[in-house]
Amino acid sequence: MKCLSSFLVLFLISGVGGFDLVIDDIPDAVQNLIDLETDGFPSSSKARNGSYTLFFTKNYQEGNLGITKALTTIPKRSTSDWGYVGDLRRREFIERFCQTQVEDDDKIGLYSYKVQSTITSRLANTMIQAKMVNNARRPQPIVFDVQVPKGAFIDNFTMDINGITFTSHIREKSEARKMYAQAKAKGKAAGIVRSNALDMENFQTEVNVPPGMRIQFQLHYHEMIRRKLSSYEHVISVKPGRLAKHMEVDVRIIEPQGLRYVHVPNSLGDHFDGITTISKGEKKAHVSFKPTMAQQRKCPKCSSTAVDGNFVVQYDVNREATGGELETIEAMKAILSELRAADQFSLIDFNHNVRCWRDNLVSATPSQVEDAKKYIQTIHPNGGTNINEALLRATFILNEAKSLGMLDPNSVSMIVLVSDGDPTVGELKLTTIQKNVKQSIKDEFSLFCLGIGFDVDYDFLQRIATDNRGMAQRIFGNQETSLQMKNFYNQVSTPLLKKIQFNYPQESVSDVTQSSFHNYFGGSEIVVAGKVDTENLQHLESIVTATAANAELVMETLRDVEELDGFMKKDRYADPEFTRKLWAYLTVNQMMAERNAAPTAALKRNITKSILQMSLDHHIVTPFTAMLIENAEKDEIMLADQPKDPRKGCCPGSLGLTPNAPNNNKGIPAWANVTAVPVSFMPEQRSPPVSSLSINRVDNDPHFIIHLPKSQRNICFNINSEPGKILNLVSDPGTGVVVNGQLVGAKKAENKKLNTYFGKIGFYFKKKGLKVEITTDTITLKDGSYAIKLTWADTGHIIRKQLLISVKKESNVTITVGEEMSFMVLLHRVWKKHPVNVDFLGIYIPPENKFSPAAHGLIGQFASEPEVSIHHQTPGQAPEKLQAIMEVKGNKFTVTRGVQKDYRTDRVLGTDVPCWFVHNSGKGFIDGHYRDYLVPHLYSFMKKP
Repeated sequence: MKCLSSFLVLFLISGVGGFDLVIDDIPDAVQNLIDLETDGFPSSSKARNGSYTLFFTKNYQEGNLGITKALTTIPKRSTSDWGYVGDLRRREFIERFCQTQVEDDDKIGLYSYKVQSTITSRLANTMIQAKMVNNARRPQPIVFDVQVPKGAFIDNFTMDINGITFTSHIREKSEARKMYAQAKAKGKAAGIVRSNALDMENFQTEVNVPPGMRIQFQLHYHEMIRRKLSSYEHVISVKPGRLAKHMEVDVRIIEPQGLRYVHVPNSLGDHFDGITTISKGEKKAHVSFKPTMAQQRKCPKCSSTAVDGNFVVQYDVNREATGGELETIEAMKAILSELRAADQFSLIDFNHNVRCWRDNLVSATPSQVEDAKKYIQTIHPNGGTNINEALLRATFILNEAKSLGMLDPNSVSMIVLVSDGDPTVGELKLTTIQKNVKQSIKDEFSLFCLGIGFDVDYDFLQRIATDNRGMAQRIFGNQETSLQMKNFYNQVSTPLLKKIQFNYPQESVSDVTQSSFHNYFGGSEIVVAGKVDTENLQHLESIVTATAANAELVMETLRDVEELDGFMKKDRYADPEFTRKLWAYLTVNQMMAERNAAPTAALKRNITKSILQMSLDHHIVTPFTAMLIENAEKDEIMLADQPKDPRKGCCPGSLGLTPNAPNNNKGIPAWANVTAVPVSFMPEQRSPPVSSLSINRVDNDPHFIIHLPKSQRNICFNINSEPGKILNLVSDPGTGVVVNGQLVGAKKAENKKLNTYFGKIGFYFKKKGLKVEITTDTITLKDGSYAIKLTWADTGHIIRKQLLISVKKESNVTITVGEEMSFMVLLHRVWKKHPVNVDFLGIYIPPENKFSPAAHGLIGQFASEPEVSIHHQTPGQAPEKLQAIMEVKGNKFTVTRGVQKDYRTDRVLGTDVPCWFVHNSGKGFIDGHYRDYLVPHLYSFMKKP
């Protein structure tokens, strides 16, 4: 076993391979092949006499000459047909074959090499097609060799040989092997075997083709593209092996969520700079790579192709702003450099012995990080690997830190195991190690495993990581080891949410894939799929709960179940079956992960049966099925089987996520298992009473309505100020609450007056250290350097320090502070192209809010209701608008009876609210002048006038 340095890092922070052809025997000749024109190949219609032999070969190398195990009889030909005459005996054929091998090597023509890939909402369906011809004077093996991403499901493979088509079928593995064995006994079988290579798998088949004959290969596979580091990356291996008369890579992206960007890096080299074209629309994109034969050449006179590598398409969708030892050491040092000052960490190295850099967690200060880097530099491998003791030591350190109160209850604690995965010291039994670690971690922390090298026991690492709310990843020991480790760390170093639970109504949604997740990391994505009863359900409701630092989130969604289908039907490139395929992809991967972690053989057998049935139903190759490729007469058979890699484990492409955990919490609605939100707190949330007009409000441009509960009067006034100015609405040093509104102007003045509105409202809860900023675009909760943001496109809740923010999509935001006070902010949308009006906000504050006697502000001063007298009512200039004398706060002035609007129940027309209107920006009714209520910042307290 190669000696590797083994690390175990504790943080507290705020594969399937190549297909090689295996030939077992030579099939009988396929009689009377007719050279018909097939799919664009020109040919004569003349039937040829004699017989052709179609077979699949495995070549053995002797020096530079290829000796074929398969022999065939070639009938007499005319020179016009084949270019040679005479009867050849087998030995003579071998000699002739050896002599002409070198000169005929370049006589295999690649007529067309085409890759078509369609990504429909993250599900990529890819087809690779090669059309080839044997231009030599002798039969030659033609090889179809392509690479498929790990975790992809192959669902179809066909060959067309001058009109004779070989198609594929999925069978249970033992059944397929039985059929294959029967064909093999008759000499009519060949095999395709999958073997491992880095992050791709090779699909390779070989067909011995007579002179002049053409053949077409076509492989189909699908995969789910996962979001990492804020980007989706679709990788297509393009290795035609020779110049192609027609070459094309065509990628179409259809994302109903909308495309933020599409980028094609120059992954094939500068040779092809400027050849790729990108056409991007709002929700669709088309990427095309069509190099001419001249552009494919390595040099102007070269006969070899420069097309040899991966074609990469990167994109993202629109989202709301919510040397092995040396390489390993350098990578660990780079990871340590990424730690933030608020993080805590420690290091454990383990060979024959287990050593701790620190016996406890320490803060990631610059000096501690530098000291850790020096420690790593002193570690040298000695061949031993004591995984069991190292992991138990790590969990002991974290458990001790938790018991001492060092860990924030809402922080994410994790262990990162870096090793070759082979225990050689201490406990060696893998199942015992897995059991020990599970009992020690007790679902308190997450375990992430990095397996370094090609000999890694990835199956074990994946099981132990999945069992402990983490995931595993291979790190291949090459010059990119450091980069691979840094990329993995970047994926898990920014935990945004934990305890994420997706909930759906059980009466209308079934067969939901994994819906409970321990962590959600920045730049990634969680995908859940299920079956919906579309006949009895028009809208699909879901509730997502999660914990974010000290905040609790509840997100509600309501979507039209036919909306997505309607969008897909409008695009001819979209896969109409993509949701079914995506569900099957997720379900099979989930079941394979569950099987991998199953504690008993009986449970494994039951899961295996389910995987098998899913594989057959959805026509995909899994570890328990095989693909048979047959001609129409079913007398020629090839077998495509899974890789034989005992070190890899049974389940390529496993999600590595925590299986659904039972949850007995009961939330709102009844079918939602609200894991993150304290259930006892949810009923306490209060909203301003919508049915009552007894409320203080500021709306429109801006109109203030002050409700006086004792006298049951509504007093209203306007404030005419300037865009950008900030008005204080509530300033209460007693409770530490501030509410301010910033004005925004209309697009232009009307009647020589520029109307102003509230475009931004800020809430400051000083005693909680919380700030809430609401604009016409977003709702942001701030707690020091921490911030969480929702948009008006969301429906959801944020709970932090007993402050509840509830967002109703494109409607309103309610802020509730225990039972003491609540606020509602309404959103007013206008036509985007309106020549004058702009989007704006209104705010509604119940007079029952428990402000202190020290409260002030344009609204806050009326928490202590003043004595108001209104008398001498007389008709005004307009009979319906009475005038009267108001006496308040020692002031006497004229007021006018009028009507303002309450927009809580009707945001378009509003509800009429009769009130007495105070002129001159409320002069006499409010303390001082309205300019006294201007504050410098959105969260400033005001000075009393």
